[in-house]
Amino acid sequence: MIRKVTIVFLILLLADCTLVNNRLSNHQQHVEHAIAIIYNLKTHQKLGEVRFTKVSEGVKVTAVMSGLSPGKHGFHIHEFGDLSNKDGKSAGGHFNPLEYSHGGREHEVRHVGDLGNLEISKSRKTLVMFVDKRIKLNGNNSIIGRSVIVHDGQDDFSSQPSGRSGKRIAGGIIGITR
Repeated sequence: MIRKVTIVFLILLLADCTLVNNRLSNHQQHVEHAIAIIYNLKTHQKLGEVRFTKVSEGVKVTAVMSGLSPGKHGFHIHEFGDLSNKDGKSAGGHFNPLEYSHGGREHEVRHVGDLGNLEISKSRKTLVMFVDKRIKLNGNNSIIGRSVIVHDGQDDFSSQPSGRSGKRIAGGIIGITR
């Protein structure tokens, strides 16, 4: 009798998990807004945020940052939402589901995760807004759960595989928001 009760319990538990997973999958298919809170990878100081909003032309990206050194910094979406290492390498490489060469945001051939450079002013602040046609918030190539990484140097848009933009100094995991 205990074995039958245990089996019935396990079947009900599995069915419930399947329903929850289906609800999550259905929810993710309709994502319209996402956010990554950007932190210094070593000190964990908050530096800003990157918002992603689905628009008719693609995905609008809005980055607001402060506290980075003045100049240009490589700005990419990386394949994993894992920022457990202080060097940021646990985030993997640039998000590149189409297996293209590295390039700039406006280049025809580029990684989906190639977002160009953030240009930080002398006041150590920046606001960047653009619409990207390659980023997706839904489906197999979604950026949800991946990470945004800011590098210490400028992306040259040509060196393979990552634009020679230097160390990973800041990052945040991309999550769903309202």
